[in-house]
Amino acid sequence: MSSVPPEPDVSVVVIVYNDEDRLPTAVGSVLGQSLRNVEVIIADDCSTDRSYEVAQTLAAQHPGKVRAIRLPENSGGCGEPRNQGIKVARGRYVMFLDSDDTLETNACRNMVEAADRTGADLVSGLCVRVHTDSRHGKRVPWYPWLYRSTRTLDSVAELPDLFVFDTLSTNKCYRRSFLLDNELTFPRGIHYEDLLFSAQAYLAAERITLIPHTVYFWNVVQKTANKSISNRRGEIRNFADRVEIHRRIDALLKERGEDELKLRKDIKFLKHDLVLYLRELPFLDDDYRHRFAGLARPYVQTFSDAAYAELDRVHAICAQLLLREDWDGLMPAVDTLINRNKISAPLAERDGRIYWTDRHLDDPEMRAVLDVTSLGYHAKQLHQMFLRNRLTAYTVRGADVVLAGEVVNPLGVIAPDAKLTAELEFRARRRSLQTFRFPVPAPRHRGDHIAWRAEVPLGRRLRPLGIVDDVWDVRLHLTADGKRTTSRLTVGDVTLEGVADVPVRPRLTRLMADRLHAEVSAKGHLAFRLAQHGQLARAGRAAVERNLHSRPARAAKSAYRSLRSLRRELNSGTRKLQVYEHLLTRLPVRKGTVVFESHLGKQYSDSPRAIYEELRRRGTPVTAIWSYAGDRPEGFPEDVQLVRRWSWSYLRALAQAEFWIDNQGFPLRLSKRPETTYIQTWHGSALKRMGFDEPGTRMLSEAEQRTYQRALDRFDHFVVRSEHDVRTLARAYRIPEDKLLRTGYPRNDALVRAAQGTDDPEVRRLAERLGLEPGRQVLLYAPTFRTGRDGRVSDFVFPFDIEEFAERFGDRYTLLVRAHYLNRLTLPPSVAGRVLDVSREPDITPLMLLADALITDYSSVMFDYALLHRPIVFFAHDWEDYAQDSRGTYFDLLAEAPGPVPRTPEEFYAAVEDLGALRTTYEARLKEFVDKYGEYDRGDAAARIVDRFFSAAGGAR
Repeated sequence: MSSVPPEPDVSVVVIVYNDEDRLPTAVGSVLGQSLRNVEVIIADDCSTDRSYEVAQTLAAQHPGKVRAIRLPENSGGCGEPRNQGIKVARGRYVMFLDSDDTLETNACRNMVEAADRTGADLVSGLCVRVHTDSRHGKRVPWYPWLYRSTRTLDSVAELPDLFVFDTLSTNKCYRRSFLLDNELTFPRGIHYEDLLFSAQAYLAAERITLIPHTVYFWNVVQKTANKSISNRRGEIRNFADRVEIHRRIDALLKERGEDELKLRKDIKFLKHDLVLYLRELPFLDDDYRHRFAGLARPYVQTFSDAAYAELDRVHAICAQLLLREDWDGLMPAVDTLINRNKISAPLAERDGRIYWTDRHLDDPEMRAVLDVTSLGYHAKQLHQMFLRNRLTAYTVRGADVVLAGEVVNPLGVIAPDAKLTAELEFRARRRSLQTFRFPVPAPRHRGDHIAWRAEVPLGRRLRPLGIVDDVWDVRLHLTADGKRTTSRLTVGDVTLEGVADVPVRPRLTRLMADRLHAEVSAKGHLAFRLAQHGQLARAGRAAVERNLHSRPARAAKSAYRSLRSLRRELNSGTRKLQVYEHLLTRLPVRKGTVVFESHLGKQYSDSPRAIYEELRRRGTPVTAIWSYAGDRPEGFPEDVQLVRRWSWSYLRALAQAEFWIDNQGFPLRLSKRPETTYIQTWHGSALKRMGFDEPGTRMLSEAEQRTYQRALDRFDHFVVRSEHDVRTLARAYRIPEDKLLRTGYPRNDALVRAAQGTDDPEVRRLAERLGLEPGRQVLLYAPTFRTGRDGRVSDFVFPFDIEEFAERFGDRYTLLVRAHYLNRLTLPPSVAGRVLDVSREPDITPLMLLADALITDYSSVMFDYALLHRPIVFFAHDWEDYAQDSRGTYFDLLAEAPGPVPRTPEEFYAAVEDLGALRTTYEARLKEFVDKYGEYDRGDAAARIVDRFFSAAGGAR
């Protein structure tokens, strides 16, 4: 009697079509699995090369482990070969593998164990995209946030992102009975079969388990002329198939009543699927564009308003212009969609608002979509703009290249009489290599564009090295009245095909390359790639490349990479911490050295500034060093000594300083040596719960809390301005009594002096610089820090109509708006002169001195401004959300506020109508508020701190 082969744990269906060279590697990744009871089914889609013969050979070499089947005719896709594999599979579970990909060694074991343990119908693991033609072995995890931990779902609706984003069929393990019982098969004769199959499987599965293990390596070749089916987005059938697959998925979701999944899928279609095709449109003809729009329009018009509401402004503009087939407006919008910081359209201003185009503005719906005021384009200066530079001509004349283009001139930022100069820059894409520049004669102003043309002796002047600098990018530097903007050359509808290559002479001889070939970069810009012509040149390059892979060359490259790696490692945060702890803190302390920092190096402001300026006023012999964050310092005095935050100079300064003075916190991981005195001035009294009073802090692990406490223990002295601070901040940060400095805030000395009638000349200079009209009262609006609905930092959104405010009060008040430094603020042009953005002012104190009244919500600025005894309006439009969230507040602002607390815009407008009445009505409550929350602010805080710590005798510490 013949023996029946044991049932495999897993049947891996490997599909192949004309891939004889890579098929053995794919099959080998299955045969090499740590789970041994695995079978391979090779399903050949009627290949025309030797793929089926290779499959038969593998089957003969591994009897009982490998089987080969062949479809009678080519199916034209991946679905039918998988279907046939499922039919003959014998395993308890089924997996799919493409012939150009591989499985991770433990993939089958990890997935089967998870399925057996949880009883899941479907187990999914992490897929990693391996860029096989990447010089540096680039690997990109596929939606890794889905696979950070093991979890089991009773329904895919519990995790919509899984349904929406991970639509692969290949990084999953399916119970075979589940596939058969639900008659799950891939669609035939249509592309994007994975999307529909995965949707069907997700919806049918009664239990889904996700595991935090890599299971599948998706090998990607980007530099290839033969694109995969899914990447042939210039073929109209490609998009037609995608839409059809999505329609079928929609029908499934409607049948099951999965409205939320449908919404999430539609959002993803608009944000991702549609964009893949939009970015190709600039390079395709009008016939394709028209057919594409004809397919897109009837589908995306069925989406709900909620789906469109999730799009950002430029994305929504692209969608609406596509539906209207406005190609002239759409192509620039697509350029900005691909290059998010680029301004691609001339823009239009109407009634104080900025619009992407002046077309379609008679349609109220389109007018709202085209409104880009919030993007702040109008507030940028030329040197801050990345402008669209559309290539209008490209020809080759021997060794010369003739280039012409048009740089968009949004809102006429470049005046008609501006003095214009320009140059083209050709830069090797690999960093630290060569750059060549060529002048552009006589750029011309043409209304909403700047036209330019240049004949560049590229072949005669550009001297590449060869091989190591294969790709060259092109930029145009345009200067107008001394301000420069840099742009890339957008290719658009200028054809590069059929244009002759440019002859070139590399420094490593023509054996490396002999011409430059023009191409379009991934972002749609003009680039050049070194190429060769002729068999001799190709043979020479091949010989050089062989030598580049020889043992001496590999050793040299290894040494170079080691040096680069060492340089990166030496500048890593971990290495800097080690050097700081074990070396820098053993250097001698430099007496009289003080390191100042305000708001993590972002500003020259606040109490550290007040102490520093008191030291300067007295001529105290100290070495003062200020830290700054970012690429370049802004707002610091020209003569101050600066160090960049986290630089080696910064670390050494902190290690050797006698004093640290800041208002927020030097890097938490840096220890303070005992010889250094740390004066923490803090940055405001608290309404919101802080420190260890925050539930989030209390929920940290014990180790994390200890680390946090060690950072707080570095404070030698902590400045407070009232007993409220002692009861709240000091207790929340566990500051002992002997470390408290009851001096008040040095930053508030100027406010106390102003309340006593002392003028500050800096205030007059500020008023002149801001262009404030004499006689018009000034209101300062300083709201607290805001995040978006997802908790991330977002643009600031006014809780009232800023244009209506300007209309009502613009003839009486100038409103200064100071958003939190983490929030970006954009004002519409309609309020110019009446509402000013002062968010970039480094220090808020002069602004408070300038203001006749303060408008805030819950910002700690209320405690400081109250010292001026001027009116305060508390626009608490979302008090319940603010006060009743997980953090909570220390007191009820609505009960204690020393000013009106409007809750609606109309109440707010009424409150600011008469400042004189506010001053009279709330005078007594304001005094009580100051006595309670600013009792130690007496105007001499900076002097008292300097007297104590920097007197001639050194003072007591």
